[in-house]
Amino acid sequence: MHSTVPTAAWLFAHDWDLRALTRLGAARPVRFVRAGFDLFSFPGNLALARFDLEAFADRLAARGRRAGWRAVLSHHEHFGALAAAMVAERLGLPGARPESIVAAQHKLHTRRVLQQIAPAASLPFQDVAMSPTEALPPDLRFPAFAKPVKGVFSVLARRVDNAAELQRHLALSRAERWLAHRLLEPFERVRRARLPAAGSAHRMLLEQPVPLTVPQFNLDGWVQDGRVHAVGVVDAVTVPGTQAFLRWEVPSRLPPAVQARALALAQRLLAALDYRHGCFNLEFFYDAAADRLTAIELNPRLASQFGDLYRRVRGVDPHAIALALALGEDPLQLPPAEPTAQVAASLVYRAFTPAAVPRAPDRRRRAALHAAFADAELHCFTRQGRALARDLRWTGSHRYGVLHLGARDWGELRQRAERASALLGWPAPYADAAPATAPCGWPAAVAATT
Repeated sequence: MHSTVPTAAWLFAHDWDLRALTRLGAARPVRFVRAGFDLFSFPGNLALARFDLEAFADRLAARGRRAGWRAVLSHHEHFGALAAAMVAERLGLPGARPESIVAAQHKLHTRRVLQQIAPAASLPFQDVAMSPTEALPPDLRFPAFAKPVKGVFSVLARRVDNAAELQRHLALSRAERWLAHRLLEPFERVRRARLPAAGSAHRMLLEQPVPLTVPQFNLDGWVQDGRVHAVGVVDAVTVPGTQAFLRWEVPSRLPPAVQARALALAQRLLAALDYRHGCFNLEFFYDAAADRLTAIELNPRLASQFGDLYRRVRGVDPHAIALALALGEDPLQLPPAEPTAQVAASLVYRAFTPAAVPRAPDRRRRAALHAAFADAELHCFTRQGRALARDLRWTGSHRYGVLHLGARDWGELRQRAERASALLGWPAPYADAAPATAPCGWPAAVAATT
């Protein structure tokens, strides 16, 4: 006899998801169980050596049958979203079709679909094998922005200006190649069984670069029974002269008409990929001078980092929406919350050289932060040694912390960010110049963004 309180399995819950899990568990009668491991921390990452998504889903489905699970969800990009769909399928619970997750996460397949249904929103692209020894096609066009067909956290994504740069970019060390293979192969095995027409994910997508002056945005929403609903748009602010994110801000400054165009594009792409149930996140560029909207990629999951921003400013809880979807409930029936801020930001602390990585804040600094800013939400990701070197090699920078704050307006948010950053001993994420290559090089602060 199973309990009347529903049990929901939350796979690969870390950082923002873990905090949301605790909050939702206290807010409504639901019991959460967790499964999964941390890909990037020892000893959890040892599981990569033998990880198999099908076997993982089988084990969890057997566990779920015994325990009477009512829901399975995950917002984890690399393994979680697909694993949750596979477990839900085995248990007959609400969820996305695994094939639609594979289709959306396979960037080359998604780009081919986008080219067919909305060519004006698709950047010119090519693809090559993810191997430094395989000969490159002679007709490759450069410069290009190269990224893995199946990737996460902008790993191995960068601009290459010629064939020699591309070959150097693909020349991973033996250890890096093993890790890249182990990160990709679980997905690839499912792809071969579920979506063979998409082709191998062991490839690199080469896109026509977008000027660094063209801003990036994120549209967040959900789908239920094929009906698409928007949550909102988040604006990206990058370190000048780079594509490294400095801040994410809500509410968006993007004109409502352009936001509506992004939603229409998402509706067409989601339908073409047969993604009919779950949260989604569409990354896109908007070039105001050319009035051109182009899609970057579609993520078939909740963008967990942004959930807190929407709660603060709009009173909408995307994590609660995701849980309602997993339980087969209607998210439109969720009661709204009272907003706590007019504006909010996810402040990203980033370094481009090993010497520029500051110490993680100790207990005293954390206590001072929370005493001064009761609404602060802090996440630390500091790495050292080989892990730090790999971050810098694979992404070009190291994200060592993220801080969420709200305020009444952008000027006050800037002031609060600078005070909070000083308490942490970190440079505030506001900049007016590209990062210097010298060890001390973090961009200088400038006037408040408005």
